[in-house]
Amino acid sequence: MINTNAFSYINALDKAADASWLRNEAIANNIANATTPGYKRQDVAFETELAKALGHRRYVSTDEKVNALTSRDLKPKVYTDYANYSYRLDKNNVDIENENVYLAENQLKYQGLLSSIQSEFANLQSVMK
Repeated sequence: MINTNAFSYINALDKAADASWLRNEAIANNIANATTPGYKRQDVAFETELAKALGHRRYVSTDEKVNALTSRDLKPKVYTDYANYSYRLDKNNVDIENENVYLAENQLKYQGLLSSIQSEFANLQSVMK
């Protein structure tokens, strides 16, 4: 990616879209393994990591915070959710109804991110004219 101020938001949105895509894969895997004994649901941590990275810099504008983000700040992490928790006898902790809600929520988030990326490129295009 290009590391200039003009592309900082696009870089952040791109990484957020990548994280959303990764979450979609994790949710699909959870749905596929909803009846697998011993399977533990997985999720992706991105928003909380991004909020921490942006929140560490107080009294700084959002533009400066976004410009200061590193690739480490924008790296999604897959984790096992409630690894020691299971409400079923087969030790599986996937609730198929919740997973379907998470899937729909994530798909809306992904579409919003793609729309934001498209808007950022439209802004750049209008500036270049």
